[in-house]
Amino acid sequence: MTSSGRFQVLRASTRPATAWLNGGGVTREVAGFPAGAGLDAFDWRVSLADVASAGPFSPFPGIDRVITLVEGAGMALTVDGAERLVDAPFRPFAFSGDASTDCRLLAGPAVDFNVMTRRGRVEATVDLATAPTTVGVPDGSTALVVCLAGTATLDGVELARYDAALIDGSGTYGLRPGGTTAVVTFRTAAV
Repeated sequence: MTSSGRFQVLRASTRPATAWLNGGGVTREVAGFPAGAGLDAFDWRVSLADVASAGPFSPFPGIDRVITLVEGAGMALTVDGAERLVDAPFRPFAFSGDASTDCRLLAGPAVDFNVMTRRGRVEATVDLATAPTTVGVPDGSTALVVCLAGTATLDGVELARYDAALIDGSGTYGLRPGGTTAVVTFRTAAV
């Protein structure tokens, strides 16, 4: 992790892979809050997952999820009995972590981008940028910028594929994607 002075840069090369309990893939946590919180204590968590085989998703009661296909042909998710194809890259799909969810790979392994928030505490929006833009971070919010394809530049700092920048301070930041970059904004849940 390095700092630009305005945000922390989280390099993909420093993330350890954590094997799934069912053996169907590995996850690399990009960032979470509070830092170091386990799966039962986070307010928000963002990760990239290498999905190697079909199987059930782990249940996450009380968690809202957004999954986005990054690499591969995709998957068919059966969420509480209803099938949903997640086969178009860079199209977020939101669902409840409470739901019984099963995954069928469409044509081999896939990589997906996962955003999870604890319902009632934090809400998130997932936007995808492919052209120069500004990232506005309101007071009391946090943003995570993740380069999903190609490269990106955030306020003059280069991000390679899967690198991220964690922005804890409010303000406006210049983003120049050289591919597709996710901008995830976290805010306290409305009461």
